[in-house]
Amino acid sequence: MRAVPAWTLPLLLFFITGCDKQRVYEGKKDFSEGYWIFNNPAEFEFEIKDTDRSYDLLFNIRNSAKYQYQNIYLQYYLEDSTGRLLSKELKNIQLFNPITGIPLGKGIGDLFDVERKFLEHYTFGNPGKYQLRIDQFMRQDSLPEILAVGLRVEYSESGFVNRGKPD
Repeated sequence: MRAVPAWTLPLLLFFITGCDKQRVYEGKKDFSEGYWIFNNPAEFEFEIKDTDRSYDLLFNIRNSAKYQYQNIYLQYYLEDSTGRLLSKELKNIQLFNPITGIPLGKGIGDLFDVERKFLEHYTFGNPGKYQLRIDQFMRQDSLPEILAVGLRVEYSESGFVNRGKPD
């Protein structure tokens, strides 16, 4: 059996991640202890350059099949570079099918990644840096089996924003 050259894996990863033309930003916060404490928000900073485009913002949640609830409540806060609050909302994200109990999302073994849009076709008024904070908003101080939470910002399929410019 022939050995695979050492450069094969990095090259493969480059091609897999480099082909995502929709992605503007993607980041995640791992909870290495295996649980998410209520006073440990996930904070992300990203930059928007093109205000003529609309964007979708998505939560990425990694949980194990042992997570004891079917859902998770997340409170998000979107701010501009001056700290001005642009959007805030409490979202209920289903992690398991409420009828069958089958985990939702993509999984390997007992780990599952759920990706859900929470802002669709959002337009940013100015180019610059933005911050998003995500708090877990469950009735339990720490959530065992929540292993990571992330943010993905991508271009909306709807494309460009119509700002009254002539066609």
